[in-house]
Amino acid sequence: MNDDKHREAFIATIRTNPINAELLDRLPDLDLPDCWLVAGCLFQTAWNASAGRPPTENIRDYDVFYFDPDLTYGAEDAAIRRASAMFADVDAKIEIRNQARVHLWYEEHFGRPSPRLTQSTDGIDRFLIRGTCIGLKPSASDAADVYATHGLQDLEAGLLRPNPLNDFPAAFAAKARSYQSRWPWLRVEACAVPSSLGVFSPSLDRHAPRRFHLPPCGVETLVPT
Repeated sequence: MNDDKHREAFIATIRTNPINAELLDRLPDLDLPDCWLVAGCLFQTAWNASAGRPPTENIRDYDVFYFDPDLTYGAEDAAIRRASAMFADVDAKIEIRNQARVHLWYEEHFGRPSPRLTQSTDGIDRFLIRGTCIGLKPSASDAADVYATHGLQDLEAGLLRPNPLNDFPAAFAAKARSYQSRWPWLRVEACAVPSSLGVFSPSLDRHAPRRFHLPPCGVETLVPT
């Protein structure tokens, strides 16, 4: 399957989740700068499709990233309120976050600082599990852009590996346990992230210009606690 067909198939899978479809259709009208639908609502919909489950099963929330250089809480709150009004009829928890402000609150929430991000895809790049670093950029033309930092192979294989761009082993393990408790067939590859990120190679998706090859390491199953 070529890249265009692969991307189209991925988007079609994501849109089988009716909440994703509503968000992708309506988000352009919200007119948030550098706006992306990201995270669990995408890769968890794909996992559900792989397992033959209902597309919304076990998806806890729907995350939207945007990037506005206005760092005030008031500006972000206004965006959240506009989104809340637009999606009042959607039965889901929808989280709207300005990625320009992440460095202001990240350390308080997670115990370590975050670099100052320069665009929404910087936030996607920093998800803890490399196969989950995925976003869809909605457009008024109904042709979403796909961004996948490390490609889509790990997602399709049901493989959970640490993200070399955000090495946080304890948080990775907790996140992997949470995912495995809901999708038990997922495999966890827990190993140290090398100090050198290795050789860049072209991504599966043209919108994801980089992918890292990590050295092989053992695959294990994390038992939920």
